[in-house]
Amino acid sequence: MKPGTFTQIYVQLVIAVYMRDHVLTDRIRPKVCEYIGGIVGGMKHKPLIINGARDHLHILLGLNPSVSISDTVYNIKRNSTLFINRNHMVMGQFRWQEGYGAFTYSKSELNNVYKYIHEQGTHHARRSFKDEYMALLDRYDADYDPRFLFEFFDSTGGSGEKG
Repeated sequence: MKPGTFTQIYVQLVIAVYMRDHVLTDRIRPKVCEYIGGIVGGMKHKPLIINGARDHLHILLGLNPSVSISDTVYNIKRNSTLFINRNHMVMGQFRWQEGYGAFTYSKSELNNVYKYIHEQGTHHARRSFKDEYMALLDRYDADYDPRFLFEFFDSTGGSGEKG
């Protein structure tokens, strides 16, 4: 970054496990989140909190403006996939779904977003990932094509209902 350049950019990233497999168990999720924190820090972003549920993660970070969001997500997904697979943390091959959500926040909103991400376990006992994600898109009036959303499946794991 050039001298005299000052930024304060906070971004929440949302990434989902391929086919929404419930493989980010309570046993491995903390290790994966810690590893992703290292990836984020290695790109000179400021990792604030990383947490999620068995099928997706939320990553709140202070963005280094010299690294694009798409490069950030690419590095997080690529390196965490290698970490999970090299350490045989799940049965079979681990993959992330294509795509991601990225939402920005002001500094005054950080405490609420931090708390929201911290409480993902209890949050998802009441609300599905699909409902949560659609609410984020609606809240931020995101322009999206439903054909390109994460794949959302019904609670029985059945038909592959798309979002």
